Amino acid sequence: MNEPVSTFKLFGLTFDIGNMVSLVVVAAIVFFFIFALSRKLQIKPTKKQNVLEMIVEYTNGLSTNSLSAKNAKPYGLYAFVLFVFLFISNQLGLFLEVAYNGVTYVKSPTSNPVVTMTLAVMALGLAHFAGVSKLGFKGYFSSTYLKPFKLWLPLNIFEEFANFLTLGLRLFGNIFAGELLLGMVSNLAFSHGVIMVIPSFILGLLWVGFSIFIGTIQSLVFVILTFVYISQKIQPEE
Repeated sequence: MNEPVSTFKLFGLTFDIGNMVSLVVVAAIVFFFIFALSRKLQIKPTKKQNVLEMIVEYTNGLSTNSLSAKNAKPYGLYAFVLFVFLFISNQLGLFLEVAYNGVTYVKSPTSNPVVTMTLAVMALGLAHFAGVSKLGFKGYFSSTYLKPFKLWLPLNIFEEFANFLTLGLRLFGNIFAGELLLGMVSNLAFSHGVIMVIPSFILGLLWVGFSIFIGTIQSLVFVILTFVYISQKIQPEE
């Protein structure tokens, strides 16, 4: 958390160059991954097309588990892109890390709390926007903050803030801890001579496998909770 960073200021705001580079790398990987899978679609699907359709169907299922099919339809693309983006973001630092002069420029973007909290703001912002669009501001405000009783207003406001914190910090904590422990295992390989290289290598492989699993689960959890929050805003009666 205390590692050096490279920043610049624009319009009074401070930007982390490492975060920006990592996000651009992830966006490029996501683009070329989807581009490669979606070329030359056929009625009889190829293996690449099967992979793409499997991901689309799965992410559509994540949205329809929380929303009705009618309400989930506008968010299908968002669920797909969000899941793929998070999955790549969570795994990037396990396989690619670029540093220069002690500053890391490429790593998992989701190992930085600024990125995960921004994603949480976007997810909850979408949920509130969906609620206002569906119910109107009065209906949205009443169902979100004044139920089951008007006296519940402070608690409901606190709940919204807690949702924001837990959504962002859960993702950050899991990915950051995974990369931190992987770094500790790597350092262990060279800290006690040649005798520790093979055990550390085996331990590192096991930890990478476990981190891939955790990163995948956290991608699913983030997408699922996003649609749970949307459903709470547009389907309060349910």
